[in-house]
Amino acid sequence: MTLGVCYYPDHWPRDRWREDAAAMRERGIERVRIGEFAWSLLEPDPGRYDFAWLDEAMDVFAEAGLGVVLGTPTPTPPKWLIDAHPDVLPVGPDGRVRGFGSRRHYCFRSRTYARETERIVGALAERYGHHPALAAWQTDNEYGCHDTTRCWCDTCRADFRTWLEARYGTPEALNEAWWTTFWSQTYRSFDEVELPGQAVTESNPSHELDFRRFASDGVVAYDALQRAAIRRHSDAPIVHNSMMLFPDYDHVDLADGLDVVAFDNYPLGQLEESPFDDATKARYLRTGHPDLVALSHDLYRGLKDAPHWVMEQQPGQVNWAPSNPLPADGAVRLWTLQGLGHGAEMVSWFRWRAAVGAQETNHAGLLRHDATPDQAFEEAGRVADDVGAPRAGAASAAARDVAAGLADAATPRASVAILFDYDDVWASEIQPHTAGFGYWGQVLTYYAALRGLDLDVDLVPKKKLGLPAADGGRDLAPYAAVIAPAMQLVSDDLAATFEAYVRAGGRLLFGPRSGARTPSGLAQAPAPGPLRPLIGGRVTRIDGLRRGVTRTLEADGATYTYGTWADLLEADAEGEVRATYHDPAYRGAAAWVARRHGDGEASLLGAWLEPAALRPLLRPWLEAAGVTPRELPDDVRRAGRWWLNFGDTDRTVDGVTIPALDAVEVDAG
Repeated sequence: MTLGVCYYPDHWPRDRWREDAAAMRERGIERVRIGEFAWSLLEPDPGRYDFAWLDEAMDVFAEAGLGVVLGTPTPTPPKWLIDAHPDVLPVGPDGRVRGFGSRRHYCFRSRTYARETERIVGALAERYGHHPALAAWQTDNEYGCHDTTRCWCDTCRADFRTWLEARYGTPEALNEAWWTTFWSQTYRSFDEVELPGQAVTESNPSHELDFRRFASDGVVAYDALQRAAIRRHSDAPIVHNSMMLFPDYDHVDLADGLDVVAFDNYPLGQLEESPFDDATKARYLRTGHPDLVALSHDLYRGLKDAPHWVMEQQPGQVNWAPSNPLPADGAVRLWTLQGLGHGAEMVSWFRWRAAVGAQETNHAGLLRHDATPDQAFEEAGRVADDVGAPRAGAASAAARDVAAGLADAATPRASVAILFDYDDVWASEIQPHTAGFGYWGQVLTYYAALRGLDLDVDLVPKKKLGLPAADGGRDLAPYAAVIAPAMQLVSDDLAATFEAYVRAGGRLLFGPRSGARTPSGLAQAPAPGPLRPLIGGRVTRIDGLRRGVTRTLEADGATYTYGTWADLLEADAEGEVRATYHDPAYRGAAAWVARRHGDGEASLLGAWLEPAALRPLLRPWLEAAGVTPRELPDDVRRAGRWWLNFGDTDRTVDGVTIPALDAVEVDAG
């Protein structure tokens, strides 16, 4: 377990560098991320590099025993590059060019920017690829942030047409996949296809789905270009820092090419931008929602089924959310331990010292604007003590093997898995059908219910099922129970994989809208399509409820409340009704249908329940799978070897008292 911090030597006088580096090591910090926004200083004029300042900084960190994660500076192309090559700039759906003055001002598919990227990244890799301070590379920064994954420039239009031709082969196949007879959308050639999002009203959802796939492929290809430029000169590990539950590109595809996956963890900012109601946001105002944060950790760990990094951990107030409250005293320590407990090999705070100007002036650091310690500086010291981080004078972190550290941080396999997929994310966003419906909200409902029952959860990419191990394939066999909370798009091959798991004795539960669409986005007739023989029933109607409206269903004599969405189900002859709706408009429709297959079982629960209602409903289902759930006190969660209390009241588990806003190390068994 390693502690890190983000630092910008180019922001501060040179005579501060050694002092800061020494203070980092005294805090138990071993890694420092630098350089991801420094292009204009590294190359102040076209073709004229100035590496002197970075040479000195790298040497300072090496002398202090700090391992450097060196960022490529491509998220901020300099003004001279934009002036010389305006074709680099992205275009919004309104046709307006998105100009210089902030960051992420480039199109992923710009041929010019690809050449400029290879040049600057190659120059950095050649110079620092074997520097003694180098621990790893970070490609770019937060791909897709600020709605930059998709671009509507002429290059993207031409490339999209080529992409579609490669995918479908003929216009006739595309027309069938998109059902273009509706609203007279039929295409005679691929050259007639425009980019979606620019029409009078919503675009064809299948068209939009393919555009999101195309845009995601552009992100992945751009990262591959950067990695190739690095690999020509350096064999250090390569990482990219994604964002919490960011939906705009397929993180599974990106992770395939990376040595380590990372994300930037801002619990309070994410809470403010989450779909939680005001009461929940008020309750977790200063700690963030523990299950929302843990879900992000398990998602990124699941991308490669390996330990991950947190490249930016919130250290205090942020500057970018709708409102930006201060964290509670102790929250920064809880977030850091939570990351380490969920399999993070490194947690790195953003940032060392608060910026004194520009767009992030109000974003906190471990140090205040005047370089005096802020609250998080003290908590960082406590975390270092918690994990036994080496202090100043210990062996150099730069010399430590990152791969060995990742192996040491490996976490045991959970007994329960949740399946996720970015195609399903996009399908949910394109046609939510009712306000309040969202993919990650569905996933979080089940995840929070399982975590509240003190169960570890693996998040498994749907697209990795059935693939060879060499391609990152994943197997469901190790799991006693598997849940697919929001799997709209289901192919025949995927259904066959599920059938094999269930017939081998597995228990599989699908959530609302599962199997509603084909892989191209057309409606299954009827839903759940190829899942019907598996679950022993079908969907007859759907109900999208307005915000705040709830209804009830009955299972085993108990009543449960649901809202947002209901699939109205009908059992086939082989199916079993587990729950029924009370609403008279539903005419006695089933809410939960199941079918047994030997020792295994598959079922579909069509109603969206809150975690508190879902826990008692899931408990007997989990116990039948051989899993042992137990109810945890409110606000208490287990993370590896720590009990964490995110509430303002002391709690007791197994005779151990966990003080409010504190962590206690115990043997989790």
